[in-house]
Amino acid sequence: MIWLVATLVCFYSTRYLAMKIKNPFFNPLLLTLIIMILALKWLEVPYQTYFAQNEVINYLLGPAVVALAFPLYQQIGLIRSKWKTILTSCFVGSVLSMTFGTAIAFSMGADAQLAASILPKSITTPLAMAASQQIGGIPAITSAMVIIVGLFGAVLGYPIMKLFHVKHPLAKGLSIGTVSHALGTAKAVEENYQEGAFSSLALVICGIMTTLLAPLMFPLLLRIFGHA
Repeated sequence: MIWLVATLVCFYSTRYLAMKIKNPFFNPLLLTLIIMILALKWLEVPYQTYFAQNEVINYLLGPAVVALAFPLYQQIGLIRSKWKTILTSCFVGSVLSMTFGTAIAFSMGADAQLAASILPKSITTPLAMAASQQIGGIPAITSAMVIIVGLFGAVLGYPIMKLFHVKHPLAKGLSIGTVSHALGTAKAVEENYQEGAFSSLALVICGIMTTLLAPLMFPLLLRIFGHA
């Protein structure tokens, strides 16, 4: 179980460092990811060995996601009063995320299959992989894109909102959850409990919306960008 211990020690050490050094690039998840990849590469440890020793952490992801329902319950009054704003924001965010992701992919010379793999990048991994497969993408590429996008949101999301003077907890939480799923939500929970609740709500709503809309959006985007 040496790699389980190493992962936990690395994460909590970088988390302590991040609390001392107030810089968005000192993100515990990002630093742990870099350190563990370098260690595995240097010691030539297969990923299968690492995953097997950290399986308990993977198992706890399910309960952790379910636990996000509690802060949502605490915000139920505000959710009821703002449900139109929440649904509209998540719908617009989902559509824009799919559109801009596909547009960037095509502008950089991607083919239809690669663009399909990138389109659902902003939702949680299981739903993103399912949506990607539905529209002819490659789930493995989608999974990698989900991690990259989540890390970008966790590292740069709050600095960007600060730059544009976004201050309302509802706006900040929905923004993070819409574009950077669970990784962004973890950061939002650290920043503000209320923002974490709205981020987890956006994570769920946008995941469902993107999964339902992807098969309709992708053929339309192919025609718009001349790849039909």
